[in-house]
Amino acid sequence: VSLTQRGTASLARIDEMMLQQPLIAAPLQPVPLPTARGEIEFRDVTVEFNGRKALDGVSLRIEAGSTVAIVGHTGSGKTTLVQLIPRLLDTTSGTVLFDGHDVRVYDPQELRRQIGFVPQETFLFSNTLAGNIGFGVPDATEEAIRRSAEMAGLASDIAGFPDGYDTVVGERGITLSGGQKQRAAIARAILRDPALLILDDALSSVDTLTEERILSALEDTMSRRTTILISHRVSTVSRAQKIFVIEQGSIAEQGTHSELIDKGGYYADLYQKQLLEEELEAI
Repeated sequence: VSLTQRGTASLARIDEMMLQQPLIAAPLQPVPLPTARGEIEFRDVTVEFNGRKALDGVSLRIEAGSTVAIVGHTGSGKTTLVQLIPRLLDTTSGTVLFDGHDVRVYDPQELRRQIGFVPQETFLFSNTLAGNIGFGVPDATEEAIRRSAEMAGLASDIAGFPDGYDTVVGERGITLSGGQKQRAAIARAILRDPALLILDDALSSVDTLTEERILSALEDTMSRRTTILISHRVSTVSRAQKIFVIEQGSIAEQGTHSELIDKGGYYADLYQKQLLEEELEAI
């Protein structure tokens, strides 16, 4: 195959890509979102992928300024649920509301500026640590970046790097450990000062003691905004004011840590299992 033929084929693929319409479209006349409160509501939400329901008729409400947790098996629909809020996905049916309005009436970029989303699989750029933490906040001061790193439990690690905050990390943060990458992503989210903070299993790569230290440091930050915690660790979610348990795309249980323990369902079983694991590790 000649170079010209390969070039023609490549150009055809590029043209095809450029003609694709985005699945998430901005409304023609978006509702302004000047000062977000972070109140979230899901009304009979269903999401289907290839005929399979990832979420099935989910309804729940999260009050502004509260801390809630979402627990469930891998593949139960936890991440799908929170991805609907910043419109990384749209519902198949049902409505997601942010501050009383359907998320689809907002400009997606404006909506996302109000949300700090830390996924389990974080992405860092081939840039300095300070540049990665400050990404998306062009006017961030050095003091604000350092404060965010401190709250995320990353400052002591950075102090051990020869170039400190000027340390250049490789593409996707290859020079950092999994826990360091997650904490850098948390620092980046905190720096945005969002109305809603979503931590989607964002501490899975750190040990329980480090996790406890980070969450304790984040208590003040979490108290001033709506926070959604997704985790398999009961130690993480037990501090939430309300916990939702998802099974096969539906809400199976909801309540406080104590209420769910008393119910004796999935959450109580998970709690007992993790207590036993901790006791065995202590031997």
